[in-house]
Amino acid sequence: MEKQDKIYVAGHGGMVGSALVRKLKKEGYENIIVRTHKELDLSCQEAVEQFFAEEKPDYVFLAAAKVGGIHANEAAPADFLRINVQIEMNVMWAAYKNHVKKLCFIGSGSIYPVNCPQPMKEEYLLSGPFERKNEGYGIAKMVGTKMCEYLNRQYGTDFIAAAICNIYGPGDNYSPESSHVVPALVRKFHEGKIQNKEKVTLYGTGTAVRSFLYADDVADACYFLMEHYSGDACINVGHEKGISIGELGKIIKEITGFEGEIAYDSHYPDGSPEIRLDTSRLSSMGWKPVYGLRDGLKRTYEDYLDKETATRL
Repeated sequence: MEKQDKIYVAGHGGMVGSALVRKLKKEGYENIIVRTHKELDLSCQEAVEQFFAEEKPDYVFLAAAKVGGIHANEAAPADFLRINVQIEMNVMWAAYKNHVKKLCFIGSGSIYPVNCPQPMKEEYLLSGPFERKNEGYGIAKMVGTKMCEYLNRQYGTDFIAAAICNIYGPGDNYSPESSHVVPALVRKFHEGKIQNKEKVTLYGTGTAVRSFLYADDVADACYFLMEHYSGDACINVGHEKGISIGELGKIIKEITGFEGEIAYDSHYPDGSPEIRLDTSRLSSMGWKPVYGLRDGLKRTYEDYLDKETATRL
């Protein structure tokens, strides 16, 4: 990408999209195009095609998506499938029709089978069923991943897809109804502290293992791939090292200053027993993450406190 190129970041208001905008500005790009959801509904094909025809971006980072935690996914699988597929198809097809030079699709580790060997290698895709509770979202992200491959194969585009492990960081959704595990625990432990609770209860058994990647590392990896990778194969982005939800809770408890006990409610599902991505392909290209988990969690808690303060004002 050249500094004067027009770069569209779809989903710039979200956690990954905002990190991508920060990264691009840091690298000296000034011709960055963004649109809020009110300005451009990416699920509307006509609106997306008009936008691309008028703006003619050179490069696209597709970070826009309907996202949520396991309970939100389980409650509304049709919405997670429908809206995400609409966004992906509309943006990718309009990008192809308007001769976008390159597109990077931000995918998800949810595209891997529920009982996949660990760590999960790119060649394990479609080797088994999706995790049932995240199936709608996982299928949608697989559709976007395969659409990149198929457009490349049929029309000669240069569209790439990245499968990302659990993302966290500034700009996350801390809603108790729809958040992912890190922001949910940050909120729980903080509220436990200020309410002087004797214990905070984590959903599930605490034994499920996940790997986590700070949002700015995700943005850095996607920028790296845009600069250094072309191909049909999806590329894993993340930390190979995993941590149990129980151990994650202990770290967040310490960071937030909660002094009570941690309890578990096994009536809630754990989801997949383990999700870790094999990132050897990306590592062999020369990329590695910058932020350690504890540092990233401290920054995330600071972001939560900033938002809580802003809400009170």
